[in-house]
Amino acid sequence: MFKEFLDRLLAPAPAILPDEDARLALTALLVRLARSDNAYADVERDRIDRILRTRFDLDSGAAQILREQGEGLEAAAPDTVRFTRAIKDAVPYEDRTGVIEALWQVALADGKRDDDEDALIRLASNLLGVNDVDSAMARQRAEART
Repeated sequence: MFKEFLDRLLAPAPAILPDEDARLALTALLVRLARSDNAYADVERDRIDRILRTRFDLDSGAAQILREQGEGLEAAAPDTVRFTRAIKDAVPYEDRTGVIEALWQVALADGKRDDDEDALIRLASNLLGVNDVDSAMARQRAEART
């Protein structure tokens, strides 16, 4: 499963991914962020599951399965650029600001900001084409929710 997905992501000119693959790319990006500080805590897993339930209208079991698939993909994927490109190609700008907000929710789930998480969010914002103002507003919305 992951090999085919990675092959599509790594293609020289990848096609726009179907919604299911875009979901998986977003999930893997959330997992990558949670793991970026080398402390993948239960509170971060729970936050990812909650984001997936809300964003994709999933029940708890389906959200957990998607997160576990995202964990496997994140571990196998070579870089963050591929995830963000897949998301950027499949998701309209307004929803990409929601992706940044979701990243901030995961980063803030453990109650502290980490330099590695901040750097990954800045990179993802840039690669997703989200401007600094919208990224800052996404962070503020995430902070208000925590």
